[in-house]
Amino acid sequence: MTSIALDRDQLLEAENLVDGVFAPLDGFMNEAEFHSVVDTMRLPGGEVFPLPIVLDLSPNQATNLAKHSTVSLTFEGQVVGEFEPTDSYRYDKIDLSRKVFGTDDVAHPGVAQVLKMQDVLVGGRVMLRGWRRRHPNALTPREVRALAAERCWRTMAGFQTRNVPHRAHEYLQRAALEHVDGLLIHPLIGRKKVGDYTPEAIVAGYHALCNGYYPADRVIFGVLLTAMRYAGPREAVFHALIRRNFGCTHFVVGRDHAGVGNYYEKYAAQILACSMSESLGIEIMALAGPYYCFRCAAIVTEKTCRHLGSDPAAVLQISGTEIRALLEAGEPPPEYMMRPDIVAALKGFDLVIRP
Repeated sequence: MTSIALDRDQLLEAENLVDGVFAPLDGFMNEAEFHSVVDTMRLPGGEVFPLPIVLDLSPNQATNLAKHSTVSLTFEGQVVGEFEPTDSYRYDKIDLSRKVFGTDDVAHPGVAQVLKMQDVLVGGRVMLRGWRRRHPNALTPREVRALAAERCWRTMAGFQTRNVPHRAHEYLQRAALEHVDGLLIHPLIGRKKVGDYTPEAIVAGYHALCNGYYPADRVIFGVLLTAMRYAGPREAVFHALIRRNFGCTHFVVGRDHAGVGNYYEKYAAQILACSMSESLGIEIMALAGPYYCFRCAAIVTEKTCRHLGSDPAAVLQISGTEIRALLEAGEPPPEYMMRPDIVAALKGFDLVIRP
C-alpha cells in the first residue's frame, strides 16, 4: 500500500476531521466541495462552511494516488491512519486568496501560506487508527459536550482567542457568562504567524486566569489544535461553526475577529457571522470592543461609556500589540491592562513565535 507523509498541519486537520471538529465534513474536500465553499461559503448540500479544508500534494503524488482506493497516512515515519482518495484537482491560488482573504497581497499571512501550498488538492475520507499526539489541554467535541451535560448546562458560549488574556478579553468573557450557563475558553494554538504568542504562554496565562478568578463549575478550558488562517469575517464564521460542534449555543465575536493588520473593517466579522447565525445553528454574541476609560475608571465599551467622543484623551485602547511589546521588554503592563498574576505566570516562557 502506498502512503502519504503528513506534515503537522495536515495531521491536525486529519484529527479534527475524525473527531468531528469540522463536522459535517469527514474528509478533505473534493473538487465540488472546494469550489462551493470558496465561492458561496456553503457545501454543495447547502450547509454553511466558509473555509476550505484540503490536502495539498505534488502532481506526482496525486498521480500515484489515482492508482489506489486506499493509502496509508504517516507522520514522522509512523503509520497513523488511512485515506480513501476520491479525486484530485488543480486550483488557482490567487483566486482562492482573493475570495477567502479579500486580498492577494503576499504580506497577508493567509495569502503567504496559500502560495506555499502544493499545486494539487486531493479529496477523500480520513480514518485514524488510535494514534494521537494530543496536547494535555486538548478536548474533543464529545468530551466538551459530556462535561457540559454533567454540569447541566443548557447554554454555553465559546470564546476564541490566539492571545494571552488581558482585561479586555476578561471583560468579554464575563459579559458572556452573565447570559449563559457556562463558558468554553478555547484558545487556538495551531500554526500562527511570527510575532503571535506561543502556545505555552497562552496556556500559562489562561491557567492563571481560570484557576484564580472564574467559578470552576462555570468554565471549561481547552485548546483548539488547528492553524490560524487570518481570514477575518470568514474565519469568524468558521470559528463559530467549530464551537457549535463542541456543543456551544452561543459564540462571542468581538472587534476585528481573526483579523490581521488593516485588511478587514473593525466589525465586518460580526456583520457576516450574525447574518449566518440562523443557518449555523449558534447565536452570535456581537460584543463591542472594550477599552479603559480613566473618567469611568473601568473597562467599558462605546455602548456603556460617554467619553469616547466627548473626552477621547480619557480613553485608552487596550492593545494586544502594546501589551506584547511591554512584556517582551520585561515591563509589566499597567494593572488596568493585565492582571499582575497573569504577568507573573508568563515569566520563564518564550512569549512569541520567532522566525
